[in-house]
Amino acid sequence: MAADLERKRTRSNSSKEQSGDDIPNVKKEKKDVETTDGLVDKVAILDAGAQYGKVIDRRIRELNVKADLLPLNAPLQELIAEGYKAVIISGSPESVVLSADLSCDGQIFLYNMPILGICYGMQLMNRHLGGKVSQGQLREDGQFSISLDTSCELFKELTEKQDVLLTHGDSVTINDVANQLETVARSGNLVAAVAHKSKPFYGVQFHPETDLTTNGKKMLKNFLFNIANIQPSFTLTKRLDCCLHNIKEAVGDNRVLVLVSGGVDSTLCAALMYKALDTDQILPLHVDTGFMRKNESKQVKESLKLIGMDLKVINAQVAFMNGQTVVVGRDGQEYMTKPLKAATYSEHKRNIIGDTFIKVVTEEVPELMEIDGNILLVQGTLRPDLIESASSMASSHANMIKTHHNDTKLVRYMRDQGRVIEPLKDFHKDEVREIGVDLGLPEQFLKRHPFPGPGLAIRIICADNPFMVEDWTDINMKLKLLVSFHELMEHTTPIAKSLLSSISSPAERVFLMELSQQFSLHACLLPIRTVGVQGDRRSFSHPAVISGSVRPPWTDLIKLAKIIPKVLHCVNRVTWVFGDPVEGPIEEVTPTFLTATPLGKLREVDYLTNEILRESGTMDSISQMPIVLIPIHFDHRPLTPSCQHSVVLRPFITADFMTGLPAVPGKDIPVEVVSKLEVLISACSGISRVLYDLTGKPPGTTEWE
Repeated sequence: MAADLERKRTRSNSSKEQSGDDIPNVKKEKKDVETTDGLVDKVAILDAGAQYGKVIDRRIRELNVKADLLPLNAPLQELIAEGYKAVIISGSPESVVLSADLSCDGQIFLYNMPILGICYGMQLMNRHLGGKVSQGQLREDGQFSISLDTSCELFKELTEKQDVLLTHGDSVTINDVANQLETVARSGNLVAAVAHKSKPFYGVQFHPETDLTTNGKKMLKNFLFNIANIQPSFTLTKRLDCCLHNIKEAVGDNRVLVLVSGGVDSTLCAALMYKALDTDQILPLHVDTGFMRKNESKQVKESLKLIGMDLKVINAQVAFMNGQTVVVGRDGQEYMTKPLKAATYSEHKRNIIGDTFIKVVTEEVPELMEIDGNILLVQGTLRPDLIESASSMASSHANMIKTHHNDTKLVRYMRDQGRVIEPLKDFHKDEVREIGVDLGLPEQFLKRHPFPGPGLAIRIICADNPFMVEDWTDINMKLKLLVSFHELMEHTTPIAKSLLSSISSPAERVFLMELSQQFSLHACLLPIRTVGVQGDRRSFSHPAVISGSVRPPWTDLIKLAKIIPKVLHCVNRVTWVFGDPVEGPIEEVTPTFLTATPLGKLREVDYLTNEILRESGTMDSISQMPIVLIPIHFDHRPLTPSCQHSVVLRPFITADFMTGLPAVPGKDIPVEVVSKLEVLISACSGISRVLYDLTGKPPGTTEWE
């Protein structure tokens, strides 16, 4: 391949005309660039490691205010000297109760600069001013309704009830608020927002920067313009022009090897290269890992050829199946993983796949690993990839949720050597699509549902043994009591009393009572684990399944799915299972690895599902629909081995993929489509049951691994 690149480079390196050599069939329009010169008001964002730190920065800039992400411990004198007009303290994966060392300069609370503390930032403010923060029985992860004091300046022109994103384990109760602060919003018995009685200090337990806080933008406007008196005089350089400028500057006369999966991120990345560089500087490469969808590699090559990209396709299926890598264990020691085809732990699978990508492409082009070589690797890394992988490029305090294939140890090594170009690393998915529109990419690429780089490999939950949390029996009992809440009041056992005390919201008690009286539901844990994000941290916990001899009451089920992880902290995902009621407990798994049989099952079910979505015109109404194969055989006979799998439908609604909601049947996706999918998938060979994921993000992630 190195020779291929050398032969392609036959033209001189003279500068192109400003319009560039575009992909042949992509529009060549260019819009005006907006820039700002001179002094502007600016905000300091003190980064405590939040999943949404960059989202805060984005939201502030979209309001035409300059924002800078700074270390959490930035000293007050530096903030004053740099002329910041306000401070925002971000959320964090850490606990204010347990992480005393992770703090800001306490002097900022003695000064009069406007402060907005978000989640961890609110708790930090409360503690610095003499209040308390506690670790309680209750978690809140997801979109919930809270009550506001609308006389508070932060909530000006808003109604009392607001839907917001909450994701925290530590809490501030009404009695633990600092004397200098007053409660201005509540979530049940917990404090959802505080305001200083005399200074322009505000704290919110929720995340106004995310899409799941419906009027978060209005709250940020109130803080910036009414409280901090900031002038919105900052405008961003247009994203497309910024990308093209950065590519030209980073690549220069070098050549680039662009990894193209066919998804919107990598396709746009390649299109940007063709716009910014000489065609003979670019070699687009598609790696067939063996975990692609049915006919995926062939379709990707053909569709990209229509817009002038001639992909070279490498068949690396054997390399990936046998791939291994070095990981660090809990004891801090390095060790070699099992081959991918024998691996079960999700992080091992992700690390093996990411490092194998690098090994495969460097075998094709050895110059990629040469520090003084003139070939650079280009990949379509997005901001969420770096955040969830806990890359230092995103935050110095972030918690690893899952390792993305484009941010493994080998990738980071190449990045440190200056061998990697990532023009989209500061953007979220919706921004990437906007850049694609500006560039003129056809809709078929821009509207394509995301498909993860590791492909079907992370949509098969592998297992060789069941996993059961230490208090497995007690949690299963609590689940049963939760869905039969009207009977709970009659129980006097310690388990029942503990469960009842953890449901403090009167509204939730009423809901559970009415639901259990109207429907006969069953619930139990599954003996597997899935990845979630709770309180800005990774969770690796059980999914729960709900079942019943009723037509699914979808809206009520999704509300129930929010309550279960609040009180049962070893659950991060809730599903509905179609078919007869599942009494439980379920304590066996079908031994499952990344081998031909489970891959073949999932590939066929995935193909069937996407065909039905296209035929029904449903594809555009949801953002993504991962299809997950889990090693659960629900109905196998006693004393016979578990040998079948079940399939989870995960239709998801989101814009930026940082947060999102489950698609509601009858609202976001037709009930008829869901029913058809259930019937047809259940009829597939080797499939036991079909499940429907009811979980938002948080507490679940979009993918199960």
